[in-house]
Amino acid sequence: MFEFLNTWLEAGWWVALLLIVAGCTALIKGADWLVVGASGLAKKYGVSDIVIGLTVVAFGTSMPEFVVNMVAVGQGSTEIAITNVLGSNIINTFVILGCTALIFPISSQKSTRRFDIPFSMLAALLVLLFVVYNGPSWLQIENIFNIDITNPTLHNLGSLDWGAGNVSFISGVGGTILWVFFIIFLWHTFKNAKGSESEESYTPVPAWKALLMIASGLLGLVVGGEVIVKSATSIAQSLGVSDAIIGLTVVALGTSLPELATSCMAAFKKNCDIALGNVIGSNIFNIFFILGTSACVMPLPGYKGLEIDAMMAALASLMVMLFVYTNKKREIKRWHGAVLLLVYAIYLAYRIITI
Repeated sequence: MFEFLNTWLEAGWWVALLLIVAGCTALIKGADWLVVGASGLAKKYGVSDIVIGLTVVAFGTSMPEFVVNMVAVGQGSTEIAITNVLGSNIINTFVILGCTALIFPISSQKSTRRFDIPFSMLAALLVLLFVVYNGPSWLQIENIFNIDITNPTLHNLGSLDWGAGNVSFISGVGGTILWVFFIIFLWHTFKNAKGSESEESYTPVPAWKALLMIASGLLGLVVGGEVIVKSATSIAQSLGVSDAIIGLTVVALGTSLPELATSCMAAFKKNCDIALGNVIGSNIFNIFFILGTSACVMPLPGYKGLEIDAMMAALASLMVMLFVYTNKKREIKRWHGAVLLLVYAIYLAYRIITI
């Protein structure tokens, strides 16, 4: 269906980069049309604003990452499927929260502190657990390095790469576990939402217009996802880098643009508690829903540097938790934002150097 892209991609990596920009635009606009159409149709038939926000809007804003992952899994580009999620979460926390905090300190709501932040930490720790659990066991070390594990001087252990691709990072069972936690998250969210009023008011849309917007949105998502995955793979091949690096940077940043725009606008309006909720909610959705679904469709193998990326995703959640809980105002201050951006810059430089 998209074979014509192969001819365009032969022109060079810069064409592929332009196509990624076009693909991200199609993804973001497609998600917007899908949300507006679906929420308008739901409102027309009497669905409450709070239910629309927790279902249609929440899922719709995660569609860019979800579609890219489904396309990547379908094409066997599993590195992009994993790094799209981990990279998005890393960028969400270090870059988006970092930039937002520099604009204006980010306050936190009680519900976010009590459940959402700890739950996002749990999600990151589960990912890290999958990496550790699926890495070579101590019994395999002797065969891998041809060394005696009873020898106290194991100099070669530093070169052990858990994510070498020999085993699955997340299997179907792991994906199911993530989905169980996702259902728990949805149950808790709906339970707390009962009796509360929505911060947004959605406008009814005529059925024909809503269906047209939904169809156009889905088309934009499919086309955007296909273009991004093909272009990202082409860039990786032409520059001699792994799909993982492209997924962690270009693809992850592109699919995180909606959260970046929303959070920065909230900061300028001094509604930074919304910015924090958007980022934390997106991180939870990315791991439990998107990564879980991807693993259920196809077991996801490891790749070189996976353990570093998983640790960074966990560190991101830990830093947010420490920043929020260690000051009386329960906020992420400007200097916290600067630290987040600095840590991300160091991490990105390290990943690029160690390609």
